[in-house]
Amino acid sequence: MLVSRRSLLAGAGALTAAPLLAAGAAPARGFTHSVASGEPGPDSVLLWTRCVMAGAGEVTAEIAEQPDMRGARPVGAQITGAWRDWTVKLTADGLAPDRWYWFRFIAPDGARSAIGRTRTLPADGVRPWRAAIFSCSNIGFGFFNAYAHAAARDDLDCAIHLGDYFYEYAPDHYPATSQLIAGREPQPLGETIHLADYRQRFASYRTDPDLQALHARLPMIAQWDDHESANDSWEGGAQNHDPASEGDWSQRRAASIQAYREWMPVSDKPWKSYDIGALATLFRTETRLLGRTQQPDLDPLFKSADPAAALRAFRDGAWQDPGATMMGWQQESWLDHALAASVRSGRRWQVIGFGTIMGQTMMPADAGTWVKGRQNSYVSDGIAAARAGLPFNFDNWGGYPAARARFLRQVQQLGGSTVLISGDSHNAWAYDLAHDGHAAAVEFAGHSVTSPGFESGTAYDPRRIAADLVRANPELKWCDTSRRGYMALTIEAGRVRNDWIMLDTIATRTPAATIGHSATVTHGRNRMA
Repeated sequence: MLVSRRSLLAGAGALTAAPLLAAGAAPARGFTHSVASGEPGPDSVLLWTRCVMAGAGEVTAEIAEQPDMRGARPVGAQITGAWRDWTVKLTADGLAPDRWYWFRFIAPDGARSAIGRTRTLPADGVRPWRAAIFSCSNIGFGFFNAYAHAAARDDLDCAIHLGDYFYEYAPDHYPATSQLIAGREPQPLGETIHLADYRQRFASYRTDPDLQALHARLPMIAQWDDHESANDSWEGGAQNHDPASEGDWSQRRAASIQAYREWMPVSDKPWKSYDIGALATLFRTETRLLGRTQQPDLDPLFKSADPAAALRAFRDGAWQDPGATMMGWQQESWLDHALAASVRSGRRWQVIGFGTIMGQTMMPADAGTWVKGRQNSYVSDGIAAARAGLPFNFDNWGGYPAARARFLRQVQQLGGSTVLISGDSHNAWAYDLAHDGHAAAVEFAGHSVTSPGFESGTAYDPRRIAADLVRANPELKWCDTSRRGYMALTIEAGRVRNDWIMLDTIATRTPAATIGHSATVTHGRNRMA
């Protein structure tokens, strides 16, 4: 998320609530952070826990088809210790497809972890498959009611996290001290820069009971975005990284990746596909640290003698650079081949998770009314960019038009049914994506778990803001710029439906929510019904 956009979204008022379990207050020994699972397949699933001991030790796991663990069979064992922050990851193989399982871990002293539940993917058939989709979870801004709401449902097969699982900032930076909910200060108290910092931030977030409940309830397919490392990260650096005071970027990047792979129920593969029977293929991508080229910086253009001319020159020149890429050429090639294989196999849907939005979004000409005369360079610069035919966010696919065109051209040529799911923006969006005037894909973009959206930096009716945005952007069919929550995606043979679940509040731990909007795409159309 661009720093200028963050300044727009930083005006949320202070909130108060009963204290949460103090960050970092987990027991010093034993199973400190419950259990989790991920990387589901038709006959396997990855199991995760953390077991802190005085030194190195061997932790075992077992899995069963009954909630009380009757008939449990061993999964395997792993030696863990300080070198991997006492985390344990074991893959359970030989499972039956499309089935619920229960699992737990056993410490060297015989102590047992909490029991978790997980599910394998279907091996064939086209029964409906449902997933809860999350992004942008800043613990200081509010309670994780989105996680609690999803964990309490009985109709979900999987959770998907599209990134910004945590935020790297010091607790007094984003949110500011005046915005921080009491008792939800993450550890460490400074910014996460070194491996120990990233590990502690994960440990702090994972004390949250609602996040633990979600992980213990559903397998999660997860990918990082920028805040798991640093804001607006790319292959060679980040907006929120100062080499002079924070050291070499490659070391910080490596530390963030190591901690992520230790603490999350993920494999070490940076990108991966998941076949959901004959129904769909889900693609997990990486668009931040391994291949992304640096985002365009328009600040010098706005400060030039003739900003309008500078913007037009950028639009017709550097912005079109075919070498600028979100995924890197290796991943682009992999995704092209994997999409083609899914279409050839006859799977009905190709669902791709991206960290940031692909839909073209420009600032409306009358957006200055949103802030009622207050100076806001994000809005005024966005209006100036729109006059030149440019979007207002260059940290998402708006900064990489050639890569965007390559992707959309490819999915058009393949002839499948493509649905994109994306995060990062903190707000909710639905786009019909087109290329060369023809339908290419549908994009469902998710709002945040807690991070503030447009509503925190504007003084205008959110319904009017949404109407202004839709009117100014032909690809955009609906948006909500004021509420938090998650998406619930249902994939069926003939259609995909997405529900935007809107929470009543994040100011208190109250997981009440309603469906704020639903959108549907019919197989073969690549545009919403």
